Amino acid sequence: MQAPTKQSLIEIAGEDIKRKNEFIRLVRKLWKSKTGMIGFVIVMLVTIVGIFANQLAPFDPNSINPIMINKPPFWMEGGTSEHILGTDNLGRDLLSRIIVGTQVSLIVGVCAIGIAGAIGLVLGLFAGYYGGLLDNFIMRGVDAVLAIPNILFMLVVLGVFGPGLWTLVFVIGATKWVTYARLVRGEVLSIKERDFVKASRTLGTKDGGIIFKHILPNVISSFIVVSTLSIATAILLEASLSYLGMGIQPPMISWGGILESGRDYLATSWWISTFPGIAITVTVLGIIFLGDWLRDVLDPRLQMEG
Repeated sequence: MQAPTKQSLIEIAGEDIKRKNEFIRLVRKLWKSKTGMIGFVIVMLVTIVGIFANQLAPFDPNSINPIMINKPPFWMEGGTSEHILGTDNLGRDLLSRIIVGTQVSLIVGVCAIGIAGAIGLVLGLFAGYYGGLLDNFIMRGVDAVLAIPNILFMLVVLGVFGPGLWTLVFVIGATKWVTYARLVRGEVLSIKERDFVKASRTLGTKDGGIIFKHILPNVISSFIVVSTLSIATAILLEASLSYLGMGIQPPMISWGGILESGRDYLATSWWISTFPGIAITVTVLGIIFLGDWLRDVLDPRLQMEG
């Protein structure tokens, strides 16, 4: 095995310094952006809560207590410090249920958009690069999916296969890939005509090398921004479908399911639906804020204007 030369060690050290400087630059930009910082903090807190939900929940979220049915939050008359946000119609601790429900929202958001992004990225790359019959076939598939209302398609699939976590993840992923396919295809159509791609093709680089080494790095920033914002959409879809009774099913806990359980008690026990609604709103806003900051940082056109 050949020992690394002095020149190679210098190059490696230079790359490390470059990466560190880039990281420091991003941290400074994040610190200067109020909305970006707020979004980052919210997303990090939600992620930590989701990962350690079982340890953070003060009670068993599915433990029924008939004595504590519909107890209000601790600051209201009849509330107790034991149940900070009150209890639901079965006496279950609301704070514990919201904490544990964070896991489902993160799983649905990240996994569904991961599936959609992977499918859309690959199809968009090949459609934009090769064009012709393949491009027409993929784009007609995109048009077909867009012609069907998303929520109607999801309800039909969930009605046929039955509601559940992974069915929900699949159905969201199956409807959201078209966004990535169209975005990536449009970017590839522009990038493949640039001089560095033509030069690489002239030098004999194979199509796979051109696509994944030269084109992909130039579309990944837009892909990351759209993915971040799409996670917020997936969380809202999960909550909406669970509220309609076609999403996450008991005993699994989701924010939408908690909302649905409090629907009949809005006049007397408003907190059952209000607090999970606040959790959804804050989480979605945090993701949107972070996504907007990522767009400002990663979009080269906005950087040039700045």
